[in-house]
Amino acid sequence: MSIIEQTSFIRKIHPFENLTKKQLEEFAENLDIIYLQKDEILQKQGSKPENLFFIIKGLIQEKYDDEVLSIYSKNEFFDPISLVENYSKHTFVAAQETICYILPRKIFIKTLHENTSLESFFFQSISQKLNANISNEKDKELANLMLAKVKDAQVHRAVIVPYNTTIFNAVTTIKKEKVPTLLLKDDNEEMYIVTDSDFREKVILNRMDFDDVVGKISNKGLKYVNENDFLFNAQLLMAKHGLKRMVVKNDNNEICGIIDQISLSSFFATHTFSVSNEIDKADTIEELKVAMLSFTKIIKSLNAKGVKVDFISKLINQLNRKIMHKLFKKLSPEALIGKSCLVVMGSEGRGEQILKTDQDNALIIADDCEISDEEILEFTNKYTEVLVDFGFPRCEGNIMVSNPYWCRRQKDFKDLIYEWITKPSGDNFMNLAIFYDAVCATGDRELLIQLKEHLFKIGSTSKTFYMHFAKIIMDFNVPLGFFDGFVFSSKDKEHDNEIDIKKGGIFIIVQSIRTLSLEHKLMRSNTLKRIQDLKEIGEFDEEFASEITEAFNFLLTIKLKSNLEKLDSGQTVDNYINPENLNTMEKDLLKDSFKIFNKLKKKLEHHYKLNYV
Repeated sequence: MSIIEQTSFIRKIHPFENLTKKQLEEFAENLDIIYLQKDEILQKQGSKPENLFFIIKGLIQEKYDDEVLSIYSKNEFFDPISLVENYSKHTFVAAQETICYILPRKIFIKTLHENTSLESFFFQSISQKLNANISNEKDKELANLMLAKVKDAQVHRAVIVPYNTTIFNAVTTIKKEKVPTLLLKDDNEEMYIVTDSDFREKVILNRMDFDDVVGKISNKGLKYVNENDFLFNAQLLMAKHGLKRMVVKNDNNEICGIIDQISLSSFFATHTFSVSNEIDKADTIEELKVAMLSFTKIIKSLNAKGVKVDFISKLINQLNRKIMHKLFKKLSPEALIGKSCLVVMGSEGRGEQILKTDQDNALIIADDCEISDEEILEFTNKYTEVLVDFGFPRCEGNIMVSNPYWCRRQKDFKDLIYEWITKPSGDNFMNLAIFYDAVCATGDRELLIQLKEHLFKIGSTSKTFYMHFAKIIMDFNVPLGFFDGFVFSSKDKEHDNEIDIKKGGIFIIVQSIRTLSLEHKLMRSNTLKRIQDLKEIGEFDEEFASEITEAFNFLLTIKLKSNLEKLDSGQTVDNYINPENLNTMEKDLLKDSFKIFNKLKKKLEHHYKLNYV
């Protein structure tokens, strides 16, 4: 290959895009090519490595004795740590005919000392690597959208006129100032907004007098956003409240402009706002279903732009809540409105569900709600069937509102919670865990808050209780071997050479954090927010909290990536990933994440003496 082709090849491999032009040219000038036959050894365990390898074609296995620890393929590199330590811990063998670039160790070490970005990458902490990977994995230019501030978008000038301005003068002002929106201020300093559509739909269609007060057609209840807030947060707020525009304030709490959907859409090329508006405007269940069909497209678009997985889940959960709220209002008997609370549990309750999984929901009914059991049963069965039609599969454990066990009066739920705590069993611990993750999807949120307060009030203070609540994590092993190789289940032939990252990682962290949060009586449901609360009360130090957070986000990220690929290829969406489908960096970070989960698991083992259960 030519020097130009070599520099282009190296530049495309992270983190070597951080090389200076001179360093990149030095790399290219010192590269050589080697050809390897199948089963040929290119670096032995215990040897002093002489080169950094970049694979042009073929496969390389990293082995410890006869155990394969990792596999490296096209456009990947190995083994930088051995070069730094000047000692090869493992043996590297060609699994097939392979062609590699080789870079002399002295050039790599020299460049490492010269380039702080490169040096920090190879010596940074696990949490820093995990966090950095999300930014570098995606298109950087698009990923920078996450850093965009409200003031970076097109913010329209805010023109404020008195509330009693005539309609004629208001329209004249809009034309003169060339703005689509006016803000109004009344004598009590309260703010209102009037738009061009208000003039069309309220003035013209109602044949209003042009000398009438413009305040009559205005809207109050304005939502505000700071100009230095992230643009994505403004998008979340607008999607949550179904707004077309928000008022922008500066750090002095002064109104400085108005941001609308068009401005946001220029930064985020998704259909989020139109979908949110479709949900708001939907008059039929079928229209709600049509709006929901766009969710996957939104997820794919945001994921492709490098938007972090926790922001995607926040947005999708907001849209899901809007769907459930609208659906509840359309299907439920009048007696339940204001006298009940529909809750979602599981990953949906924790705000960690992105692609649709099975239903986990319940209905809390106020004790004074005058409704018959027959009416309740008819509604809950209908609600469950409609969700199934919307793409939410039935829960295999029957944890759904259509199951009377999960649909009852508040006082009956209190009795149920008492039973879960005072009669410990596998099922009762599971039900307690599910309910602890519940959040209000629609209805009277206070009904759920009161039940959680009741749970904390009667909750055990005995370590033994939490010991048994946490011990289930001992049934799940992190799929990482003693020598950092991935461990596959020999019993599961259907998923040969695949890892269940839910059982091997996600569940362990969710249950561990859930147990500690329950012991400390934290009201939060989201795992990441629980981690922050536990850090603030001293359960975790800053570094470990950061490591858990980044590792958890990383597993959710690669799970989403894998599921979207399976969705596109018509495969079943599940929790399995094949490490061979990951690049070298992702494989290393997955191993680092599993190490963090093992560290958390050991903390729980020590904290609750789980080895004695």
